[in-house]
Amino acid sequence: MSGRKIFNTIIGIIAAITVLASMYVGLTKPYLARSAGGGGWNNDNSVTQIKARGYIRIGVYGDLPPYGWVNSKGKRVGFDLRLARKLAKNLGVKPRFTQLTGNNRVDALNSNKVDLVLANFTETPERAKVVDFAYPYMKVSTGVVSPKKAPITSEKQLRGKNLILLKGSTAENYFANRPGIKLLRFDSETQQFNAMKNKRGAALADDNSYLYAWIRKNPQYVVGIRSIGPHQFIAPAVKKGNKFLLKWTNQQIDQLTKTGFFREDYRIELKPYFGKGIIPSDILIK
Repeated sequence: MSGRKIFNTIIGIIAAITVLASMYVGLTKPYLARSAGGGGWNNDNSVTQIKARGYIRIGVYGDLPPYGWVNSKGKRVGFDLRLARKLAKNLGVKPRFTQLTGNNRVDALNSNKVDLVLANFTETPERAKVVDFAYPYMKVSTGVVSPKKAPITSEKQLRGKNLILLKGSTAENYFANRPGIKLLRFDSETQQFNAMKNKRGAALADDNSYLYAWIRKNPQYVVGIRSIGPHQFIAPAVKKGNKFLLKWTNQQIDQLTKTGFFREDYRIELKPYFGKGIIPSDILIK
């Protein structure tokens, strides 16, 4: 047999083995075969793949008490973290957390770094175009916090002044279209609250629910504007088009609401921060 014929025979054998291997993977592990060219996992089979791998990747905050932060013992805790662990348990897998900021929650889903975002994620029409939101579990609106010695109680008082806020937040979306207010944008919750303490702005705008919690530990400040702009909802989010994980998450949120999980979560994680001025119906959907 000539050298060329031997070479062609070897190439034919390798090609046949490759085809057979691909067929085997496609038949025995379809979620791997489908995801090979899709950035790590397949939307149509996401719940099956999560169960097969044994863990769910959840994007959370790491510096936002009482929703998601790291305590003195190095453990991730908070309202959203308790929910995250409950969802993972109900799915029969372990949670793996990725710390996010307000500005990279959408990117984390679109780049397949996480399966689910539970990072105090407010549903807006703009965000709903690029991710899929599940049923909400909290309601919220934008509030404005300022020093007690120089309280800001109306939007008019902000004109000509610096207003501190978080990049990618609903507060930024609202105030970006308001005239005469100078916006100072920051990448993380820690940075924006440090800027407030360092007097870089006359006030800070963020979701009112955790402004209430923040002033409990910082009593020299007051939420002078308790609600401004539209009332909105906080919900889990999945990658756009991930209909199976979305359906499963909706079922879980509905069931957890009916069984009182969120009220218990509120009692354990939020009530100690909010005090008597806030009641569960101010925050929870039902």
